[in-house]
Amino acid sequence: MTELPLSGITVVSIEQAVAAPFATRQLADLGARVIKVERPDGGDFARRYDTTVHGQSSYFVWLNRSKESLTLDVKSPEGRDILHQLLGQADVFVQNLAPGAADRLGLGTQTLTKRYPALIPCTVSGYGTSGPWAGRKAYDLLVQCQTGLLSLTGNEHGSARVGVSVADIAAGMYAYTGILTALFTRATSGAVRAVEVSLFEALAEWMSQPAYYTRHTGTQPPRIGTQHATIAPYGAYPAADGKDVLFSIQNEREWAVLCEKVLERPDLVDDPRFATGSDRVANRAELNDIVADRFIRSGSTDLMRLLDAVGIANAGINTLKDFLTHPVLDARERWQDVAIPGGATVPALLPPADLAGVTPRMGAIPAVGEHTDKILVELGHSAAETDSLRARHII
Repeated sequence: MTELPLSGITVVSIEQAVAAPFATRQLADLGARVIKVERPDGGDFARRYDTTVHGQSSYFVWLNRSKESLTLDVKSPEGRDILHQLLGQADVFVQNLAPGAADRLGLGTQTLTKRYPALIPCTVSGYGTSGPWAGRKAYDLLVQCQTGLLSLTGNEHGSARVGVSVADIAAGMYAYTGILTALFTRATSGAVRAVEVSLFEALAEWMSQPAYYTRHTGTQPPRIGTQHATIAPYGAYPAADGKDVLFSIQNEREWAVLCEKVLERPDLVDDPRFATGSDRVANRAELNDIVADRFIRSGSTDLMRLLDAVGIANAGINTLKDFLTHPVLDARERWQDVAIPGGATVPALLPPADLAGVTPRMGAIPAVGEHTDKILVELGHSAAETDSLRARHII
């Protein structure tokens, strides 16, 4: 079996919720040893977000495969001593503690870089570790609000949160790529770079296109449900069987094909109301009426078959049950079983980036503190010392 790309890399993470665990899980997928430090009194609070996966949290199962769980009271002197034993042997330290908590524990970036010159510290914060909001708590939906994302989602009746933890996911992705870059830099130049990512700035990057649009037009893109704010026609329309079909027109060739082959209105190709993409957006309401009148005369399957035949991108609006049985995921064998605490297994998606010749690790989700004794033995602690630590709730 080919050695995984990050084999030999050790990551210690004091993490909870979504952003930091998402970053470290991806490192574990590539072979890094990820030691997840959890509180002795229940561990990562994401373990209790729900109990839907054979008694386990759907969030926790998603984010924590292939990790080792060490319970440790890092507020106690003995707990911090154990943590520093680990950090002395680690390559990366990740934390998304509450604002100011890392510094209070002596785990701030400046302190760690002085004590461990080869260690790459990664901080995941809400609004950055400096600036006027450095001390402010941040959760995913709050950041969706602050970046203006909620002013774009939903429809004319009101806003809607994005249905996944998009700010957390963005921050986790940038933390992951930042750590990979820092590891590469250390390996090639010897320079050690700390990594810092905030939820706010990660999602702010993803808001750049509507931000440019707003800055240079003076108005922001409208909130229009499944329609695209700056391209038309691009959205979902109900078919005769009640199912919605979404399609997208990207250029003038596709517009002409749509008019001639789908809408059966070749006269629209040269209609001045719809001559350019901007014209079609400006006259969206009239255009939507034309498309809707045509779509309601055919079933969704027939419409998608016709759109496929003429080369126009389209999709039915799937439910999550539809997604779980998607033929692409099945044919490409993207689901693989992973073990969860209690002995059951659940299907999990392979990481989306395929590396030729590399099979990603799809290890078990750890129980709280499952690897505590093993890790302490590696650090040189005797069974008696471990028993004493456990009796005093330090582990």
